[in-house]
Amino acid sequence: MSSTTPLTTPTTASRPSLPVRVGLIGAGGITIAHAGGYRRNLDAITVAAVADPVTESAAQRAAEFGAAVYDDYRTMLAEADIDAVDICLPHHLHRDAIVAAARAGKHVLCEKPLCLSAAEAAEITAAVAESGITVMCAHNQLFLPPVAKARELLDSGLLGRVYEVRTTDSFFNDFTPESMGWRASAKTSGGGELIDTGYHPSYLLLHLAGGVPVEATAMLSTHRLTFMEGEDSAQVLVRFDNGVLGSIVTSWAYQPSGNTERFSVVGERGSLYSDGMTSLTYQLHGESPVTLDFEPAHEFGAEIAHFASSILNGTRPLHTEKEGIEVLGIILAAYESVRTRSVASVMSAASLLAA
Repeated sequence: MSSTTPLTTPTTASRPSLPVRVGLIGAGGITIAHAGGYRRNLDAITVAAVADPVTESAAQRAAEFGAAVYDDYRTMLAEADIDAVDICLPHHLHRDAIVAAARAGKHVLCEKPLCLSAAEAAEITAAVAESGITVMCAHNQLFLPPVAKARELLDSGLLGRVYEVRTTDSFFNDFTPESMGWRASAKTSGGGELIDTGYHPSYLLLHLAGGVPVEATAMLSTHRLTFMEGEDSAQVLVRFDNGVLGSIVTSWAYQPSGNTERFSVVGERGSLYSDGMTSLTYQLHGESPVTLDFEPAHEFGAEIAHFASSILNGTRPLHTEKEGIEVLGIILAAYESVRTRSVASVMSAASLLAA
């Protein structure tokens, strides 16, 4: 579905006027990037309230926007003059915040992952369907210029039928046992690196493959960060319903080799690849390669602008809870495949609706 497609579910949430007023739920490190996005879009959307049990952090983030401060997001949902929320909490708290916002009739922008289990995904699906709010997954890498251009070229049929997609996101993470915090526990993170940084190449794979994931298998490893409960590295294979095969490589253990692309796509007419930031190269069979260069973009600024446009115009975000559930389904299937040493089926949003 196009990002300009009207929502088909009647919404009980009000259509806001300019600027959209957002309540931040959480004031941790990721909100620094989100705040940069709001600063670039103040005519369309602004931070009107911030909720965090660490009120010093909430006050610091709120001061920039003249926003109200709360120590509990439920109080903020009940009292603040806001149209939407931006959820920037540890992973295990996402489900409760999304459901509470939906019941309050507030639109939702949620950091990855959407939630941590099939049961949580079902609860979110029901709450969103009942309320009719718009949910957008904060999949910021979709707004990088080479990613948007690659999707445009694929939609145009440049490569013909797509055969395979590969995505990567690896870096040397300098976490220590002291600095890792809630991420060190599988109970609060949902797993290890795959459900954290690995979520980025997973949603990128979904976006470029253009189909619904149906099965996955994986190998996980812990090369270096032995103090965490989950893996620090993962490799995942995914099959989509349109026949595309996908491959994900992701790690906190190492800096990848210099020839590692952020994503690549191979199809019947040729291929394309990109560093994910400023260049995209495609080559058709029998032709010379073509490289497109892009100015660096503020992906969080573009993400926040897209969220504002979606709820102001009643149009569908690039990735809603549907895609969030499909990405989670890939990751949960990967974990299941490791436990069972088999290929695992991928949970889909459609299966939750049919249950």
